[in-house]
Amino acid sequence: MTMKHAVPGKDGNKYVPYEERTGSTSVVYFTRDLTGDGLLKIYDRVAKGLDGKVAVKLHTGEMRGPNIIPRPWVKQLYNERLEGASIVETNTYYEGSRYTTEQHRETLEVNGWTFCPVDITDEDGVAALPVNGGKWFTEMHVGKNLLNYDSLLALTHFKGHTQGGFGGSNKNIGIGCADGRIGKKEIHTTPGQPDMWDIAKEEFMERMTESTKATIDHFAGHVSFINIMRNMSVSCDCEGTDAEPVVTPDIGILASFDILALDNACVDLIYNLPDGGGKAMIERVETRHGLRQLSYMKELGMGNDRYVLIDIDHDDAEITAAEAVKDVKPGWTPDKFNTFLGRNKSR
Repeated sequence: MTMKHAVPGKDGNKYVPYEERTGSTSVVYFTRDLTGDGLLKIYDRVAKGLDGKVAVKLHTGEMRGPNIIPRPWVKQLYNERLEGASIVETNTYYEGSRYTTEQHRETLEVNGWTFCPVDITDEDGVAALPVNGGKWFTEMHVGKNLLNYDSLLALTHFKGHTQGGFGGSNKNIGIGCADGRIGKKEIHTTPGQPDMWDIAKEEFMERMTESTKATIDHFAGHVSFINIMRNMSVSCDCEGTDAEPVVTPDIGILASFDILALDNACVDLIYNLPDGGGKAMIERVETRHGLRQLSYMKELGMGNDRYVLIDIDHDDAEITAAEAVKDVKPGWTPDKFNTFLGRNKSR
């Protein structure tokens, strides 16, 4: 149920430097190793609690989407650590190559998600999860089949987003677990409005975050988060081949048990990229007021915006965001996993 008379927060376009934040800290793991082996290593740091029937929430992308997580990496993770798990997805709110279950299945095959089960969780209907402490919702509608799982791994391609500014674990779960006809509509559209995307800026960030909270509260103690900072277009993977060309340099992979600490660390890395490497992404985040995702997660008690960044490439040294990206050069070059190039530069 949607609650009435809520008022959005402010300052979603204002970045809060790390030294100005207060409160407790969480652990975030970091590796520069953008390979299947790197994904395995960082997964092992957050594998605790991922037991029973495991759902892996990742964005499988529109047909021939050029920037999605490399399928060989996920296949290696599945074969070596997550055998028996399922990728979970939902159909889209917009009409595209994943709008219906039939279209979605065809797109999954074209995009290479054929090595493990993929559960389109709203294929058989929806379920409502409570939103505890929300101001926009008392409940959020998710794909019914999501409730068949014991644990959740959010395996997220970190990138920009047309409405959200950036898409980290919060967007992956908040939009990606909401079902395609009810939940996503509750997040995106004011009832009676002709524009299906009329909800934007701080209100959109808050609605999306409340959706995320419903899901991670459901899996409390059995949910982990991994963000892959590679092929970071300012466009979401939902834009497929129409996504803006990538200009932000690749950074690495981060993981945590704390969704806020993880997404905030990724944003911090973008803001600390040397030589203007993060300019395009920062502009996308601030013009959409996307930083409200972070401040609202903190207000809802979903995690900490302060963290200890652990460099697993160098004996678990504690480093700052600036130290993590100090050697990253501006510019971007596609790698061998860019099967579909879209509008990106040719190899």
